[in-house]
Amino acid sequence: MSTTEPRTKVLLTGATGNWGRATLRELGLRSDRITVTALVLPGEKDKAIIAGFSGMENLNVVWGDLTDYATVAACVEGTDVVLHVGAVVSPLADEHPELATRVNVGGMRNVIRAVKAQPDPGRIRVVGVGSVAQTGNRNPPFHWGRVGDPVKVSRFDAYGQSKVTAERELVESGLPTWVWLRQTGIFHPGMLEIRDPIMTHSPFNGVMEWASAEDSARLLANLCEVDVPDEVWGGIYNIGGGEGWRLTNWQLQTAIAGAMGVKDIRTWYERNWFALKNFHGQWYSDSDRLQKLVPFREDTFDAALGRAIAAAPSAVRNAGKIPGWIIKHLVMKPLAHKPRGTMAAIRSKNKPEVDAHFGSFQEWRAIGDWSTFTPPAPSRTPSYLDHGYDEDKPASAWSARDYRDAAVFRGGTLLSADVQQGQTTAPLEWVCGSGHQFTASPKLVLTAGHWCPTCTADSASYQRQAEHNKFLAQVVAA
Repeated sequence: MSTTEPRTKVLLTGATGNWGRATLRELGLRSDRITVTALVLPGEKDKAIIAGFSGMENLNVVWGDLTDYATVAACVEGTDVVLHVGAVVSPLADEHPELATRVNVGGMRNVIRAVKAQPDPGRIRVVGVGSVAQTGNRNPPFHWGRVGDPVKVSRFDAYGQSKVTAERELVESGLPTWVWLRQTGIFHPGMLEIRDPIMTHSPFNGVMEWASAEDSARLLANLCEVDVPDEVWGGIYNIGGGEGWRLTNWQLQTAIAGAMGVKDIRTWYERNWFALKNFHGQWYSDSDRLQKLVPFREDTFDAALGRAIAAAPSAVRNAGKIPGWIIKHLVMKPLAHKPRGTMAAIRSKNKPEVDAHFGSFQEWRAIGDWSTFTPPAPSRTPSYLDHGYDEDKPASAWSARDYRDAAVFRGGTLLSADVQQGQTTAPLEWVCGSGHQFTASPKLVLTAGHWCPTCTADSASYQRQAEHNKFLAQVVAA
């Protein structure tokens, strides 16, 4: 873009979060061709963060609420790209599920409505952000995943459910130029200082294909450039860092501990403080797809960990100098016993939470101590779930037969009789195995892995649903 051409106008929500701040820094480096409007809540913490960007000449700040349509509409007017990163995330979302729904779903609806109200909605590129939490627990041997696998949220995960609904809203919006990005775990310096009971929800043998905040920011900024391939738009993608970022949760813990000088992280915990299931995380068999379309990976896990250690307070950097029993009894044990901690569920005999995290009280008692622990080593060879239709057939050739096959595999039925070949975004009528009728496009069902919204929201009944839903049954045991 020459200096005489107008700069691309970008609206960024969620600018004060970890990903948002990294994105602002990246967009600030492109001031010759991009201007940014950041919609920011007028809270004291947010104001302090934005003050750190006072020297960013291509930044305009609008103080307001994502749930206020008039504010969103004013920000969208004249915009070329909407980077909709703003959301209420866990653990706050777990404590206030109604807030997560209001912001994460309501905010997405406001963005869609505001774009549709513009004279030429197709001119505006909308980037929506989802989460790996949308596909829930995928412990080995079910740890390889891709877009199109069953949408299945862990129990008590209001954030994951809100992102499932928000994704449905965007995919079915009718907007011509959009993309949905399912973000993985973002590695950022603040991770080393997290002290929340949600830490105990992460199984040692679980996996995650991480991405750094910097690479994730680079991806968003690259989507604002003028040379983005047309193929990107209208797609749903997993964000992942690739092979070097595929870690087990145990590997992540030991790597961070080692960087802090901790010789044996097991001195910090009892083994049975950590859940066996009901979290989220995958290694992606399809994350390279986004990298090929919009190259963004420049970081390594070791480099990101080094930056995190360098930025951490001295107490964190020198944690290895503190006797492990002190950390265990004064920090980690109280954390595990706080509300939402796994041991709080055990202590209060909260059967639904215990069953979710461990399977049962009996399975928790059988975990054992560290003497029987073996570091997990899941297969690094990708495996693939059956999506219930001929995936070799291009979407332009999809017909009623493909949709009927997909519905039967999910234990349901296609109700719509008038189905045109290749009409992948037109809403069709379906019924699930539990008798719920719903509307969804073939794109949402076949490509994105959605099915009955009522059943998806009822995570406590996934085991029962799997009795008639072969698609879901592939991952319910994960």
